[in-house]
Amino acid sequence: MVVKIQKSFAQEVGTLYLVPTPIGNLEDMTFRAVKTLQTVDLIASEDTRNTQKLLNHFEVKVPQKSLHEHNYNERIPELLAFLKSGQSIAQVSDAGMPSISDPGHELVVACIEENIPVVALPGATAGMTALIASGLLPQPFYFYGFLQRKKSSQKKELTDLKNQTATLIFYESPHRVKETLKNIIEVFGNRDVVICRELTKLYEEYLRGTAEELVDYLSEHPLKGECCLLVSGATEVAEEETFEGTLKEQVEALVEEGQFAKEAIKTVAKRHGLKKQEVYKEYHEL
Repeated sequence: MVVKIQKSFAQEVGTLYLVPTPIGNLEDMTFRAVKTLQTVDLIASEDTRNTQKLLNHFEVKVPQKSLHEHNYNERIPELLAFLKSGQSIAQVSDAGMPSISDPGHELVVACIEENIPVVALPGATAGMTALIASGLLPQPFYFYGFLQRKKSSQKKELTDLKNQTATLIFYESPHRVKETLKNIIEVFGNRDVVICRELTKLYEEYLRGTAEELVDYLSEHPLKGECCLLVSGATEVAEEETFEGTLKEQVEALVEEGQFAKEAIKTVAKRHGLKKQEVYKEYHEL
């Protein structure tokens, strides 16, 4: 493998700038972010109509092209050709940091493969902003983003996170946050939780309590505005159960206890996250 070295400001080809945009308060736009938007040759936006409002506010006249989850396959080659011609692009999402639960990652990877410099500007991001004011442990933290909407899929994701000792950061719709909390209680138990809504806006609000207390509160006080949901990490991590012997020996032990071979094979496969066929072959020495 050859190490790729990027000298961010020492190349003649165009540069991709990743520009964070305000998550609510326009005053969070940095001087550098505004200057970058004013001086690049093109702005790649998640939603050009939404971004145009921001550009109008800061008197930015640079043209836009859309880049989102539905068009990135056909758009990226066009943007790469633009960058290779020596022109620069600023990529923005509707709010916050590109690539963090927003479009952006595919273009970054494509640029790196083509040795086009990628420069990230610091700025607004909801998860970190909510974390440091939440009162929960700020580090380590585990940013997850959006959970699956389907209950069974969401519970599987939460089960995978159950023993995570870091503070967990999720993004959630105000219409789904109550049901998500119920799933969290079912999988994690009654942990400390913080909900932050309308971050950086006039009606910014932090709700702090246990998961059960917040479910009770939300039953009478439905929320509005996008939510950041923070959950305290696990304090007691369950020890993994260990099993002695080879797969064949484990099956034989279960058979001696009275299980049929077929059922014992299924049990051992489940223990180790294996396919039944793998354990079957080991048991029968195939």
